[in-house]
Amino acid sequence: MSVRKERDMGSSQSPEEAKQAELLRIDGNSCFKKQRFTEAIDAYTEAITLCPNVAVYYTNRALCHLKRSDWIRVEEDSRRAIQLDSNSVKAHYLLGLALQHRQEYGKGCVELQTAFDLDRGANSKGHMVEEIWKELAKAKYQEWERSSSKRSQELQQLKESCESALREKYFNDVSFLEGFIEVPHASHSKQLEALGRVFDKVAEADIPTEVPHYLCCKITLEIFRDPIITPSGHTYEKAAILTHLEKVGKFDPTTRQPLYPWQLVPNYTMKEVVQAFLDKNGWAYKTD
Repeated sequence: MSVRKERDMGSSQSPEEAKQAELLRIDGNSCFKKQRFTEAIDAYTEAITLCPNVAVYYTNRALCHLKRSDWIRVEEDSRRAIQLDSNSVKAHYLLGLALQHRQEYGKGCVELQTAFDLDRGANSKGHMVEEIWKELAKAKYQEWERSSSKRSQELQQLKESCESALREKYFNDVSFLEGFIEVPHASHSKQLEALGRVFDKVAEADIPTEVPHYLCCKITLEIFRDPIITPSGHTYEKAAILTHLEKVGKFDPTTRQPLYPWQLVPNYTMKEVVQAFLDKNGWAYKTD
């Protein structure tokens, strides 16, 4: 399939060109499902040539580039798609993955978080929520792990410097007082022990513990991502309770009282509490 030069950003298309572009997208989707990524890229590129202002053509092509581990082009197409449609969940998600691969972890987390928030928004069906959360949680945990390791090294260096200063002071005191009075060895040891306790206390902030049970869904037993509250006052993970209502029955799993999807209300207070906990305890993002 020949690939013509893409048009300028502001050019318009005729209805015939728009229709042909859609047929090319469908052809590209078919090739993608058969893992014929080169042919899919060619089809999407032809569609872009005809209609350069349709975001989905770029995200589809970006996904093909991802399958070929061509991260530079994943980023290029994702950024162009975001220019065309800032609410494109897939574009922000793919850009986040590309930035993570380039080790731009902070920026990658921002894009993944944007994708996650958009996909669980009121105007979205949330088809990618679980997939996005998995990558976001992994990125957040990796970010915490790097920061934690850096803090640990800095803390150890500071501790060693303080211990060295205490020892130097001790030996200077020994040299000055030798022959006059007995040097208090016990006092020096107590100072070192006290110093050690101080640094151990500081280091506790980076030691993983258990996520408090009240921050976890009673169904999934995992920390809340999108908490909702029922009329009876119980909070559940949105996806989990919706699945329960659809597959198990229209009742609250805790109280057994009748419950319907329209009665579910976002628990913004719990969401803020969970986010504050995660901001302080990045290790809690780890899901396995």
